[in-house]
Amino acid sequence: MKAVSLLAAIALTLAGCSGKGGEGNASAPAGSAAAKAPPAGQSWTDVVSKTEEGYRMGNPDAPVKLVEYGSRLCPACRGFATEAYQPLTSQYVSTGKVSFEFREFLIHGAADVPPALLGRCVGEAAFFPVMEQQYKDQPGFVEKLTPAFMQSIQTLPPQRAFAAMADQMGLVAWFQQRGLPEAKARQCLADGKMVDQLTKQTQDKGADGTVTGTPTLIVNGQKVDGIGWGDVEKALKAAGA
Repeated sequence: MKAVSLLAAIALTLAGCSGKGGEGNASAPAGSAAAKAPPAGQSWTDVVSKTEEGYRMGNPDAPVKLVEYGSRLCPACRGFATEAYQPLTSQYVSTGKVSFEFREFLIHGAADVPPALLGRCVGEAAFFPVMEQQYKDQPGFVEKLTPAFMQSIQTLPPQRAFAAMADQMGLVAWFQQRGLPEAKARQCLADGKMVDQLTKQTQDKGADGTVTGTPTLIVNGQKVDGIGWGDVEKALKAAGA
């Protein structure tokens, strides 16, 4: 199980999660895309699908595609979610012109694994609402990962360490309150294949320069120069949203 490499970086370094996400801005200005009606009886914000690298909300054929590489324990990602989620979904995703895909980036190493695994465990329909709630309650999770606790689990096998962190943060009970049975939560925490996939995604996107900090925000393949909603909205409009 390749997750052992994550335990080597188990120290929580929350200050390292913020960053502009890269140089350059979105693609050159384009003509405004036409709105597209969602499936009957749904809003585009209800349409969520699992992708190769994450989960996508909205019209899968939207001409403007926003991708975020983020961490659920990252304060800067929390700040972006708090500022951006409502206008992004109500003004852009709902029109069918823009899709929004979230991809996990384990910037804090092993500490990011339990919230990521459980956040994916809820499935497509609950993915984005639960993630927003995770961001809202993020400070309470983080404060429980004290240096003494993190030191105490360094010698544990990866799966036991992930379970211990989840319990320490109160995540299993938190997810139970949102409809995820404890047995399924613990099954997801023990999913070594998914840990390897998320680890590889983090390593690859860090090594090739795609992600230099979280959140990294990308519109139609071009990094947004900034991590605020104003920066992203400007990029969306320039791409034709």
